[in-house]
Amino acid sequence: MSKDPKICEKIYKSIAPGIYGNEEVKKAIACMLFGGSRKHLPDQTLLRGDINILLIGDPSTAKSQFLKFVEQTASIAVYTSGKGSSAAGLTASINKDYTTGEFQIEGGALVLADGGIVCIDEFDKMKPADRVAIHEAMEQQTISVAKAGITTRLNSRCSILAAANPIFGRYDELKQISEQIELQTTILSRFDCIFVVRDINTPENNARIAEHILDLHQGKTQRHEGGELPF
Repeated sequence: MSKDPKICEKIYKSIAPGIYGNEEVKKAIACMLFGGSRKHLPDQTLLRGDINILLIGDPSTAKSQFLKFVEQTASIAVYTSGKGSSAAGLTASINKDYTTGEFQIEGGALVLADGGIVCIDEFDKMKPADRVAIHEAMEQQTISVAKAGITTRLNSRCSILAAANPIFGRYDELKQISEQIELQTTILSRFDCIFVVRDINTPENNARIAEHILDLHQGKTQRHEGGELPF
């Protein structure tokens, strides 16, 4: 397969084949699943090789389905929802063992997915204080803990695939994209790829998507925008 000149096309077309279109998103997810290579600079500075991707756009555009597909495909994957996740649940927490009286550290989603991928749905529903907690994990790929006399650093060498909706629920063509993303610049700068997933409401596009959905319900899962699947 490595000698096939069309191997890249075959790989990205095999990413979530039940989802119509979104070829650029599938290419980015394929790169994220394969991962990059970490670079050690001469001054011992470490550059991460994992790719962070943000999908933001209209509802019912298969953003959550992409996350579910990645969770099932990646060898190490953790799926969580931003609405029900706290800073401690994503990073790490300190708990007391009431039998011995000692404090114990428990890793969160980013620690458990070390070497894999974390899928965070409803990323825009997270509290701002909880989003700040993952800044270090997204760039330095570590989580520093200093609580209850415990000072340590945990590895979180993972990619983050997040899905979010615009401020007004749907994408507004009359406004700038910067006006519709309710995320701080500090968190946006840590995403390598940001995709605006649109639900283009035209009769032609609606007809193509409706035909694709009918084919899926009839068991024709091999159909793709560019023809038949390669595998």
